[in-house]
Amino acid sequence: MAYRDSTAEKTTITRNLKDLDQQTDNIYETLVILSKRANQINNGMKEELTSKLEEFASSTDNLEEIFENREQIEVSRFYERLPKPAAIAIQEYEEEKLFWKNQEKK
Repeated sequence: MAYRDSTAEKTTITRNLKDLDQQTDNIYETLVILSKRANQINNGMKEELTSKLEEFASSTDNLEEIFENREQIEVSRFYERLPKPAAIAIQEYEEEKLFWKNQEKK
């Protein structure tokens, strides 16, 4: 997915609310758009991480294997270092890469 190549901030930054509502003229509509997109990104990341971690699942319950599975730890660390879904959604919104449709405004 595109979130791997994202240049979104990995830390929290302050944003001007007037800049965020320029496309919609309503900050609440903007927040709904951003939250729905962040949920989509988060679900995609979660599915991908789960599928990758299932590759390392074993049928044995050996505690030594669980704690020393380096590949699984590296995969988890990679996903922890990615920008947060909300930051990616805001970046997509600012770059005008999002499409939304308001049913009430026809």
